[in-house]
Amino acid sequence: MTIHEAIMSPGCGCDTADMPHALISIDAALARIAGHVAPVGRTEAVSLDHAVGRILAQPVRSRSMAPAFDNAAMDGYAIATSALTGAGPWVLPVVARVPAGQAVTRPVAGAVAARIFTGAPVPPGADAVVMQENVLRDGETVHLSRRPEPGLNIRRAGSDMASGATVLDKGRRLGPREIAACAAAGAGILRVRRRLRVALLITGDEVRRAGGAREAAQIWDVNTPMLTAGLATADVDLVASAHGADTLDGLVRQLGDMAAQADLAISTGGISVGEEDHVKPAVAALGGETLFSGVAIKPGKPVSVGRIGKAHWLGLPGNPVSAFVTWQVFGLALVRALSGERHTPHRRHVVTADPIRRKPGRCELRPATLAGFDAQGREIVCFEDTTHSARVGLLAHAEGLMFLPADADCLPAVALVEFQPFCQS
Repeated sequence: MTIHEAIMSPGCGCDTADMPHALISIDAALARIAGHVAPVGRTEAVSLDHAVGRILAQPVRSRSMAPAFDNAAMDGYAIATSALTGAGPWVLPVVARVPAGQAVTRPVAGAVAARIFTGAPVPPGADAVVMQENVLRDGETVHLSRRPEPGLNIRRAGSDMASGATVLDKGRRLGPREIAACAAAGAGILRVRRRLRVALLITGDEVRRAGGAREAAQIWDVNTPMLTAGLATADVDLVASAHGADTLDGLVRQLGDMAAQADLAISTGGISVGEEDHVKPAVAALGGETLFSGVAIKPGKPVSVGRIGKAHWLGLPGNPVSAFVTWQVFGLALVRALSGERHTPHRRHVVTADPIRRKPGRCELRPATLAGFDAQGREIVCFEDTTHSARVGLLAHAEGLMFLPADADCLPAVALVEFQPFCQS
């Protein structure tokens, strides 16, 4: 199989000198978000059973050792290995029974055994637990033919967590694995960031509710349900959702109202330079500041980020595919920054299933599907022959975005490219 070297353009290749002056690279835009957006200040205490999906505002530290005591890793017999003299086999009287959850009342002293169950505390004097399948029980004695090693089948106190150890750092999103670690640490109450307040404004006089009546020149609304679904996470509170008026005065009023009640105001459409694009003039009329407006990306070039008063503003393109792509790259980065989440999605290298010919100039983010592995263990991606910004149906079959460098006009099959899986939250 032919091996092709990875494309070594700086970043995504969209920051080359011949890019239009107003456009910045994807990585530069993400760096501006990271450098200028701080987490919301307020925090709240929640119980462990209500913490899933929230973002930690303080580290979680273990309240005690875990395990808190030496305990049996399986059902068997606790013995003192030093009491086994000679070459064996050995016949040991069973002198105690130790179930899980009960304190030990009798030590193991000499050549005796204690019946013990998984999770039960190891009796004093015992230094090994022989699994029940490896002994022969005969009434009140057990026959042991092999000498066990000290420490066999014993979970030592503190082997999982030391008392006071940091189990999770702040900024972690709490999923099932993190919840398990908190429970093991004895952390029943957690300090998390308050929910992020988000407002959503969808522009376009031609847009109608999905499935509702529409006239010949009208379209069903994709962006509202799509972005509402993307915002349906435990750490986000969608405080407002509206259809924007396609007038400057109307948008000034609506954006101003939304910015007054939200940490993040999101708009779709109206951010290009046409006569009917009023969103950026409305932001300016409200005294808003722009962090960036225009990224060297395809699709989604007009994407913009700024502030309106105390609220951050994200301006997404109106085309649903462009809105989805830029939401995945920039919208989720904004949400993570505002919620204090430290996780960032990692791009990884994959190989293309087919050759690619394209027009260079901007970094192209093409929806792609993982299609197994090649003979060298590299992931293969399949994709359409071009980016169809109007084909929303293709998104349902894609698993992530393939990054095609801005300066690459022709890539062979099995070329190495970057791939970022779609994020669900």
